[in-house]
Amino acid sequence: MEPEKSQFGHLADGREVEAWRLASERLSATILTYGARIAALEFTFGKQTRTVVLGFPSMAEYIADRAAMGAICGRYANRISGGKFTLDDQTYRLPRNNGSSTLHGGPRGFQYLPWQAAPERDGVRLDLVSPDGDMGFPGKLEATVRYAVQDAILSIDYSATTDAPTVLNLTNHAYFNLTGHGDVLDHVLTIPASRFTPVDQLLIPTGELRPVAGTPFDFRKPTAIGARINDDDEQLRIDPGYDHNYVLGGAPAPLPRMAARVEAAGIALEVLTTEPGVQLYTGNFLGPPFGRHGGLCLETQHFPDSPNRPDFPSTVLRPGETFRSRTEFHFFASS
Repeated sequence: MEPEKSQFGHLADGREVEAWRLASERLSATILTYGARIAALEFTFGKQTRTVVLGFPSMAEYIADRAAMGAICGRYANRISGGKFTLDDQTYRLPRNNGSSTLHGGPRGFQYLPWQAAPERDGVRLDLVSPDGDMGFPGKLEATVRYAVQDAILSIDYSATTDAPTVLNLTNHAYFNLTGHGDVLDHVLTIPASRFTPVDQLLIPTGELRPVAGTPFDFRKPTAIGARINDDDEQLRIDPGYDHNYVLGGAPAPLPRMAARVEAAGIALEVLTTEPGVQLYTGNFLGPPFGRHGGLCLETQHFPDSPNRPDFPSTVLRPGETFRSRTEFHFFASS
């Protein structure tokens, strides 16, 4: 079906926020130009249609939102320790908006900005120009995100270029709830990763790639999210709950590979990505109307704090290069 555009609301300066509906017979997605957000996602299976992501009904709620609900986060998704990094012998300082760290690009990250939208076959293209010095990051960055719906698959294609060396980490921050209500502790999760990146008290990776074997972080076999979330584990006490990056590979993959599978109430979701990591976040601090653990994030991405960790896969983007990444969300009816 052709994408359908409607008006969702307005920003404080009067600019219109568009809602683009992408639909097949089995899946429909509503994408906002504010933060390039997934505002709604509905899956039809059998005679049922169920909303499977969290969202708000009004523009005012999105403007007030600080949970990045359904948004594209950037220029650097996740955390940068100390609000600074060094690139080519020059240190760049960023606004700190998460204790002493910079989270999701800072207080005016991509999730809080209006994007320009245009329809494409089966989807919509959203463009954003981030000027040199935006939130402290070097280089003029031109970013594009393409959402498309085909059958029961929502795909996200990311691309970006820069006119000066910079760092980049883009992700989508949708909160999934396959039951459509309540918490996600009974959702059965599989993550085919043998290692994760443990964090310090500020949720910054320590640099260790720790084996998941014998820990509450082992989801290599299907396990309910709530089965071990309250275990006496020092990593689970920090947030508290899961808010950790899983190591899918040592580098970006040329084709999307399995990052996670979630199953609940007759629906299964498989997440595939070209990214080297996936951040599992169990909505540990979600407030009303959703409540704690009301949604589950599977943020495909590079590792947190990579600009300060040369041993992690690089997030450096240079002039003449094009950043490309793809993530797919596949929905199925399950038994």
